[in-house]
Amino acid sequence: MGGFLSFVKKEMLHILRDRRTMLIVLGIPVMQLLLFGFAISVEINNIDFAVVAPHPTAAVRQQVERLAANPYFTFRGYVTQAEADGVLRAGRADAVVAFAGDYDRLTADAERAALGEKAVQLVFDASNPNTASVGAGYMQSILLAGQQSGAATPETRLLYNPQMKSAYNFVPGIMGLIFILICAMMTSVSIVREKETGTMEVLLVSPVRPIRIIFAKMIPYFLLSCFNLVTILLLARFVLGMPVAGSVAGLVGMSLLYLLLALALGLFISTVADTQVTAMLVSGMLLMLPVIMLSGMVFPIENMPGVLQWVSCVIPARWYIDAVRKLMIEGLPFRAVLREFFILAGMTAVLIGVALKKFNDKLE
Repeated sequence: MGGFLSFVKKEMLHILRDRRTMLIVLGIPVMQLLLFGFAISVEINNIDFAVVAPHPTAAVRQQVERLAANPYFTFRGYVTQAEADGVLRAGRADAVVAFAGDYDRLTADAERAALGEKAVQLVFDASNPNTASVGAGYMQSILLAGQQSGAATPETRLLYNPQMKSAYNFVPGIMGLIFILICAMMTSVSIVREKETGTMEVLLVSPVRPIRIIFAKMIPYFLLSCFNLVTILLLARFVLGMPVAGSVAGLVGMSLLYLLLALALGLFISTVADTQVTAMLVSGMLLMLPVIMLSGMVFPIENMPGVLQWVSCVIPARWYIDAVRKLMIEGLPFRAVLREFFILAGMTAVLIGVALKKFNDKLE
């Protein structure tokens, strides 16, 4: 055990003295979290709109004032029906709200409304589909709330994320991406560097068994990853305003398991890569795209073709991101993520077993 701890200390000192490694391990996760949390956003903060109103009655003006008072919308004035298309094409407005000539009677007559006679028509520039769909939803809710109609207006409730903040979607995803990239990349490069420079043979002739040497190289990166975990959780909570509605202990436990899995993946990559460049490409490029595309970080898995849904099942980040969303945002207890926990634990055990076997085969 004394020799094992000496190797751990040696590796930790080696990492701390390497400023580039420290910058990558500690700096990039913070930068990526803040970038995804603030810069990459699907929220709609301002929509310019014009109004077509053949008869601007008091009810019409009241609806326009309700829209203009909302911080998400900016009123650009009244236009005629003939001018509406030109306003959208010229980019002077993102939407046109067209009130019917008999708006007052339509909103007061539930029978005519039920027959499909529309009191208001929303025309959006859908060259940006996200702006159009989200903006239309905002406008409809405001206009419906302001109508004095006898017809019942459906009530809509948004659970867990009523303000539709993008950070609620991206923070769990970026946690899954950061941990698997940083841990796998650093572990694989560290071991391959020893083989590439010829110092691995020197380590293997030492009294410490090879398996202990490998774990001694993994432990410092695990400790640094734990520091990253604490930093990211603090930034998510106090800078991005993410809730931690569920079990904090469960969230930390799930994250520690995911860190072990990422380190095991890095160990596996080190057995198939012979140079540091190869290890960087495999752990960086080949892991990044599947995590982003198939983990549910950006695109809903349910919307993917059946084949890709099956492929996504072998992406560890899919299960981790799903568990983090349940624990942080939905506030579910840890027992609600037991399936994800056992899947990640099984993946970790398989990766460690396969990686150690291949590593021993290479030594022989």
